[in-house]
Amino acid sequence: MTFFEITHKDKKTQARTGVIHTDHGNIETPVFMPVGTQATVKTLDKQDLENIDASIILANTYHLHLRPGEDLIDEFGGLHKFMNWDRPILTDSGGFQVFSLGLQKEEKGQGSLTKIDDDGVTFKSHLDGSTHRFTPENAIEIQHKIGADIIMAFDECTPDNADEAYTRRALDRTHSWATRCITEHRRQKKIRKSGLSGNPDIKLFGIIQGAGHKKLRQESAQAISGMDFDGIAIGGESIGYNMKATKKILDWVNPIIPENKPHYTMGVGYSPTDLFDVVERGVDMFDCVAPTRVARNGRLFVHKKVNKKLYINILNAENRENKKSIDPDCTCFTCQNHSRAYLHHLFKTQELLAYRLATIHNLHFMISLMKEIRESITEDRFTKLKKEWTK
Repeated sequence: MTFFEITHKDKKTQARTGVIHTDHGNIETPVFMPVGTQATVKTLDKQDLENIDASIILANTYHLHLRPGEDLIDEFGGLHKFMNWDRPILTDSGGFQVFSLGLQKEEKGQGSLTKIDDDGVTFKSHLDGSTHRFTPENAIEIQHKIGADIIMAFDECTPDNADEAYTRRALDRTHSWATRCITEHRRQKKIRKSGLSGNPDIKLFGIIQGAGHKKLRQESAQAISGMDFDGIAIGGESIGYNMKATKKILDWVNPIIPENKPHYTMGVGYSPTDLFDVVERGVDMFDCVAPTRVARNGRLFVHKKVNKKLYINILNAENRENKKSIDPDCTCFTCQNHSRAYLHHLFKTQELLAYRLATIHNLHFMISLMKEIRESITEDRFTKLKKEWTK
């Protein structure tokens, strides 16, 4: 069985549906992936995630390395058993978190907590100041111990405004590290007997970098696409954070990326409309912390007929006595059982239940939208659906 198969292509755009096959289940694409940074999607338990039909979640290598540590997770038989989650998991490599610890200045990649060299990155824990080091080899080893179904190559996430000279040096490191990641991935698969004795058949994705420089982005797309990766991700600070730049970068690299591999934009999903922008450019996978983060601040997604901005602020006074649900068309647990007035009360009194109910709604909203998008692609009406959401 192939890892990824395309099931339908839209006639008017590059949008497509497909299936990713993993040892922990199939993933229908395009798919939005909730983020479970520290082996938990904040405020939700396993049953909540299953009820909203999350087919895959993300975990964060950097944070899990610091605590509880990959060795402890490994002793439990991997992250699936540690957190009692039997559906697919994807882990990042920690590259973005190391970058985001501090501004990477030109002097040998010095940041407030990081130092980058050609062999890897030395950084200090944001928890206790202890010193740690990630190289392509141990980033892959850590992820194999964590035991996700899909893992990411270790890369240097270049800032949005990086000049061409710095981006070139960072890109050369990323490509060199990609080669080393593949070598270590093969070694770990042999050592840990990947695919046997309950160990998942782990798949490795490479990451395209190049900041906002077209020539470098296309060069990176060529280099990463030419390597033996199971999937191709488009990374960098711009992706998801700056949707105008995201669309431009995707237009540069999409013609280069192999069609028969999953395409993954890292960090896309701040707004429901962002999903349409990447899906129409052939992207199969995306994740974002925003839906859960804004939920905990009272920003709840709704259909356009409820609010043209596609969200409401449940903390607003207008919701204090509102007997309606968040969105009358939403079938999530929260909307089926609770009023806006009740949610407003929970947020005002800072009751912990507020965050769980809001998170259930926002993730259900995004995952349900993805189902609707997949159906529209299969029925060749994706463009029409996009207009309904974005015009």
